[in-house]
Amino acid sequence: MDTIELCGRYRDVRQSTVALAAPLSAEDCCVQSMPDASPVKWHLGHTTWFFETFVLERWERQFKPFDQAFRVLFNSYYNAVGEKHPRAQRGLLTRPDLTAVLDYRAEVDGRLLAALADSEAHPDLAEPVTLGLHHEQQHQELLLTDLKHLFSVNPLAPAYRAGLPSIEPAPRLSWHDFVGGVMEIGHAGPGFCFDNETPRHHVYLEPYCLASRLITNGEYLEFVEAGGYADPSFWLAEGWDWRTAGNRQHPVYWRRNENWLEFTLGGLVRLDPQRPVVHVSYYEADAYARWADARLPTEAEWEQAASGLAVSGHFASAGEFHPRSAAAPGIAQLFGDAWEWTRSSYAPYPGFRAGPGAVGEYNGKFMVNQYVLRGGSCVSPERHLRASYRNFFPASACWQFSGIRLARDS
Repeated sequence: MDTIELCGRYRDVRQSTVALAAPLSAEDCCVQSMPDASPVKWHLGHTTWFFETFVLERWERQFKPFDQAFRVLFNSYYNAVGEKHPRAQRGLLTRPDLTAVLDYRAEVDGRLLAALADSEAHPDLAEPVTLGLHHEQQHQELLLTDLKHLFSVNPLAPAYRAGLPSIEPAPRLSWHDFVGGVMEIGHAGPGFCFDNETPRHHVYLEPYCLASRLITNGEYLEFVEAGGYADPSFWLAEGWDWRTAGNRQHPVYWRRNENWLEFTLGGLVRLDPQRPVVHVSYYEADAYARWADARLPTEAEWEQAASGLAVSGHFASAGEFHPRSAAAPGIAQLFGDAWEWTRSSYAPYPGFRAGPGAVGEYNGKFMVNQYVLRGGSCVSPERHLRASYRNFFPASACWQFSGIRLARDS
């Protein structure tokens, strides 16, 4: 994109992050509910730190940091940059206050836009700025998922947004056949991608079937009420240990009273059997698939099904921040609503090489002990996604909007 378009995109993305924080109090923005989550204020600061550290520090004439202490406070995991504040202690950062962090954002935005206006002197500036914008969109999603966990442990069960709108019933689940064979996966063509989406390469697929939509709350409830959480025959050994250690009986945001309830960003609501089940771990998704006499798809199977389709679905722009039922005929919900667990370990593609320097730490060093998810969710920015996008989390992670699509061998 040209400089004018990139400046407009920069403003839009940065303003969208601040808009997500706008309904919150300063207290909401400071607290950290678990080590895997970060406070809203930290997300606001870290995304700004990224632009200051990886763009301004390199390209701005007479660069001077906004605050030298922020280099440590808002560093996440970039060892090549230097020291980091401990991740589990981000919620202890009552200072800088929220106003100071917003001032930090405003100053860095002004300086970066000025650098972009002088882009003829810095022809390589667009690439790190574009990476920073996609990085910030990842944090927009994390901001919402982390906030949801924070609100869920509050006994007042606060709502971030008004209650959820009504939806249509989910269509009957059907199966779609794919012939398999030799195909290519990975990013191709122009446009941005992360390094873990490359290089494009050949894979061989046996014939398989994919379910037409995501598994619903009602379908998952059948597994729960049939004793699925009490039967080790459906669980991986490590998953059974995880379930037992936490005495888990159902998905993390479900509640049992006289009726089944679900905590959402719209508050505590009655569990809707038509909406996709979300916030399940890989262990839970795999156990459900075994109970249903199916399996999870591989990431190559998922990408073959999604390739050539428009990135269309229910995303963060709808402002609901909770999945809807499937509506489209055929293979539905491949994009949006819920990230879909695959049975593929997060590993480098053949020929992958991490980039040089600190930015090379972005993805490559996490390629161990994690599984790939595909498709995006109801809190994902739509322009951030594509068929080759690889999300990844440990098998125990369930605070993200992760759901289930089944697969079978033909």
